[in-house]
Amino acid sequence: MIFYKKLSPFYNLGIFYFIISFLLRVVLFFHPITQSSFTLSESLKILSIGLLSDVFVFIIMSFFLWLYLIFISNSKYNKPFGYIILSLLVVLFLYVASGKSIFDEYGGALPGIILIFIGIKTFLFALLLFVPKLREKIRFWLFAFVVFLYVLLILQNGISEFFFWNEFGVKYNFIAVNYLIYTNEVIGNIVQSYPVIPIFSVLFLATGAVTWFILKKSRRYIDEIPDFKTKLQISGIYIVLFLVSLITVPALSKTENSKNVFVNELQSNGLYKFYLAFQNNKLDYFKFYKTLPKEKAYAVMKQQFRTISDRNTTRVINNVSPENHKNVVLITIESYSAEFLKLYGNNQNITPFLDSLAQKSLQFTNLYAAGNRTVRGLEAVTLCLPPTAGESVIKREDNKNKFSTGNIFKQKGYNVKFMYGGDAFFDNMRDFYSGNGYEIVDKLNFKPEEITFSNVWGVCDEDMYKKAIKIMNNEAKQKKPFFNHIMTVSNHRPFTFPNNKIDIPGDIKSRNGGVKYTDYALQKFFAMACKQPWFQNTVFVIIADHCASSAGKTQLPLDKYRIPAFIYNPGMKAAKYNQLMSQIDIMPTLFGLLHFNYKSKFFGQDVFKSDYKPRAFIATYQDLGMIRDNILTILSPKQQVKQYQLSLIPKKGVSREYQIHYEEKALKTERTDLVNETISFYQTASDLLKRKGYQKS
Repeated sequence: MIFYKKLSPFYNLGIFYFIISFLLRVVLFFHPITQSSFTLSESLKILSIGLLSDVFVFIIMSFFLWLYLIFISNSKYNKPFGYIILSLLVVLFLYVASGKSIFDEYGGALPGIILIFIGIKTFLFALLLFVPKLREKIRFWLFAFVVFLYVLLILQNGISEFFFWNEFGVKYNFIAVNYLIYTNEVIGNIVQSYPVIPIFSVLFLATGAVTWFILKKSRRYIDEIPDFKTKLQISGIYIVLFLVSLITVPALSKTENSKNVFVNELQSNGLYKFYLAFQNNKLDYFKFYKTLPKEKAYAVMKQQFRTISDRNTTRVINNVSPENHKNVVLITIESYSAEFLKLYGNNQNITPFLDSLAQKSLQFTNLYAAGNRTVRGLEAVTLCLPPTAGESVIKREDNKNKFSTGNIFKQKGYNVKFMYGGDAFFDNMRDFYSGNGYEIVDKLNFKPEEITFSNVWGVCDEDMYKKAIKIMNNEAKQKKPFFNHIMTVSNHRPFTFPNNKIDIPGDIKSRNGGVKYTDYALQKFFAMACKQPWFQNTVFVIIADHCASSAGKTQLPLDKYRIPAFIYNPGMKAAKYNQLMSQIDIMPTLFGLLHFNYKSKFFGQDVFKSDYKPRAFIATYQDLGMIRDNILTILSPKQQVKQYQLSLIPKKGVSREYQIHYEEKALKTERTDLVNETISFYQTASDLLKRKGYQKS
């Protein structure tokens, strides 16, 4: 057999992987969410660097294929080696089955998976040892199974990358890693959002067809098993390429340095991006980001909070007027971009109730979400601090007894609850809120007769609001004020909701339908609430957790962070606040409107105070941004700092306060004062969390 044909399993699978990756790049290149045009040089870079990345990533992926092929032989079944190997496999199986193996220290499903794998391996080895007549057939079907798995994973990855791009406009990132943890919700979401049976039927048929073709071209490897010398040659070539790949793949990723984010994403390899996200889910600010000397960082913070001292943000908030202990209902709406509202230029009439409620409320027209995940929005309104690098505080181990909005309400004698229509286990919400003094009301608290509609994310918003009304009626009888934080679920893919509620069917899985039903359910909530005796003594805060999409051609696209926010106080005069502000400011501002006196650690501020300086924080899990003076400053890992001048791109027919689109041009001369301010906010927030300085006491 010619030597290169002995490598046929590798290069046949490799060619198939390159074809799928190339087709995927072309599809994503022309995808509607790819809001960019590319120059010829950018297009060539995407395709060429992308192909090189794919080649070297595939070599690394082939490690298990190499390991499997190298150990295919007949000699290992000869006496006495066959019996020795079988004995060792049996002993290993019994060791794992004892329940006292090293794998049991990891708990979960791992010991069971290892036991099944070793059991199958032991059984097959015994069969091949004692029934040599079946050896060739069994070996062929095992070889076919390995090839089938590789083909399936390649196709499955291509489909997954497409749907992830369809949702977020990027290759795999931190969100994909999180999705592995919450498999129930994520798999359920996929099942309810997409035609799973047709997709997987086509997937398995395609996998079978490709596997048959590759087997036809590669089976000579097992028909004429290479001798020991040839296997050494194959191993030598593979090990060299493997080591080169380990160096080259990270090097190629450093060429993802275009100002156009879509160029960087399209040239990248999705599997390597997933690996990076998995490795970087915890980011130590002081290791990866630009810092200031600690004394200077807190000195810069003192310019923001004049009365703080030492290394903290503790200050006393005093109000002249008497405290007003009205009930407070905070509603954070799932994935509700400002651009959905008519006020911001939308002409589809999908938020009629919120459009009308805004005219009766205190509107915050220029407010930005802290991040692009629900946990970031919840963190912002609960802890009122900038979104620190890596995972949200909500999902960290050290997430309890923090200085929170719920803590302030408890100090004032309020009942405090977090209400969620789904399972609060998701995104660690139960652990976080219960660990910070909130009583949890979630899907587990619903009686069967209280659920009229649900999907994988939980009960529909109408059911949640009806439950909330019942709870608040009971709370009102206790003669204590209440603070109830409600998190909605209906405006989330798969966007299913009860039929015959709005003029968009609830089962066609339309985002506009999800938005409009969410608005409809909110209207129903207010229709019920206004009939209750506690209504006139209640303040309603309505704010989105984040925007519907975070995809954009810039690093932090401003329009993908602009969210609606209102405070509705029955009987009070409507007003607008048009200055720049952050999601972390909404609750401190509410405390100011209620004239609360308290000792604060919040980074968020009452925007109506004379010492407030307009700024907003926007971030991903690794890019940390601050907007001030029409300049966006971004801190990134490896101590990188970038600044952009923001120029409004006006939309006709939309008032200036509701304009959301800005052009971001790289700043030619650094604004060092803004760089230092940005660093000081994120560095001091990270420092306080790291040394437990943001606890409630």
